[in-house]
Amino acid sequence: MLDIFLFAFIMMYTPGPVTTLALLAGINNQGWRLIPFCLGVGVAMVIMFTGLGFLGATLLPPIAQIVIGLLGGGYIGYLGLKVLKASLNAKLKNTPPPPLSFRHGLLMQLSNPKAPVTILPIVSVQFPAVGVAGLDIAWMSLVLGALAAGSPASYLVLGSLLKQIALKPTVNMWLNWVMGSLLLYISGQYLWASMLQLTT
Repeated sequence: MLDIFLFAFIMMYTPGPVTTLALLAGINNQGWRLIPFCLGVGVAMVIMFTGLGFLGATLLPPIAQIVIGLLGGGYIGYLGLKVLKASLNAKLKNTPPPPLSFRHGLLMQLSNPKAPVTILPIVSVQFPAVGVAGLDIAWMSLVLGALAAGSPASYLVLGSLLKQIALKPTVNMWLNWVMGSLLLYISGQYLWASMLQLTT
């Protein structure tokens, strides 16, 4: 069972669009106001672990993976544009961007193409290997969802620790621009990969 948690931890805590936004929020001094976003991420993972755990990984056909990739890429691109816009607005009127909500965390994680890559091996290979079935799927989903909520929370804390450096207006504007650009790049990668799958 330790293998499940190690794999989930590595996949969930490596940098991605969710953690990038959480780091930026920590830098922008949003602190506890981002807790609903983190909870949204955790709830989305509980939904996906439970759904795929009970229904089986075989019910996610390739076309569904393509749709998830397109939706996820589009949503991440939208968030990237919001961050870029915030960097431009900050140049004009030095105000932090509004905090991300529970809905943002839920939708972003539900449409994050990285989520099924994490979940499918766990529910289709690792759960059966250790005998996780029935109600145990629900319990494991709750535990793994809590682990997932901790990922953006840890990046939020890291961002809060870096804020003394990053809250200088010029540095903050530059960080928003870099983070927004990275989100747009990630979005482009997801969209490109999904479009390639459509053509094959």
